[in-house]
Amino acid sequence: MNYLNTLVFGVYPYMAMAIFMIGSWIRYDQAQYTWKAGSSQMVSKKGLRLASNLFHVGIITIFFGHLVGLLTPSWVYEPFMTATTKQTMAIVIGGIAGVMCWVGAALLLKRRLTDPYVRATGSTADLLVIAILFIQVSLGLMTIFISLGHMDGSVMKQLSHWAQSVVTLQGNPANYMIGIHPIFKLHIFLGMTLFVIFPFTRLVHIWSVPLEYITRRYQLVRKRA
Repeated sequence: MNYLNTLVFGVYPYMAMAIFMIGSWIRYDQAQYTWKAGSSQMVSKKGLRLASNLFHVGIITIFFGHLVGLLTPSWVYEPFMTATTKQTMAIVIGGIAGVMCWVGAALLLKRRLTDPYVRATGSTADLLVIAILFIQVSLGLMTIFISLGHMDGSVMKQLSHWAQSVVTLQGNPANYMIGIHPIFKLHIFLGMTLFVIFPFTRLVHIWSVPLEYITRRYQLVRKRA
């Protein structure tokens, strides 16, 4: 059991990060024409706006919430708030964003499965990504009920130490996962797996966030005389 814990939470994170970075670079260098979001809006707009907005707002909030929550050292926030306060904020904000993302993912998954035009033009990888994200968000929402049973912030600190150990390459990250609830472990494992499949799916479009749209000049469209 200790061997499996070390393999999944001590070795697999670095394998996932290596595949994520190297795979993304190779795909961008060798297959730029496949580097796209693969939007199905032109095929069918029915229900897309609500589903897409809920999903993207929710998942962006969740992503940055995890990024800040897991990678911020305790000495940074302890002068301003307790671990219990931090956990309460994570549960409330993460819960709202999680429900938004879950509903959006469910609607997108339903659209992929039931709309014949979207299904015909989509790919198995597209369906797989939406399905995995739906399961991942479902697991994340389940962890909220587990977290309510220990509001002292101890488990959140343990998970933060694991993430910081992985990023800083200090110690054996797997040691921090001993005693963690299986739902948390499955949630983290699936999250790392998303990094593994990232370079081979439409998820690569995340690298190409159109930030230049914010500052670009307006496009003028004139009618012909």
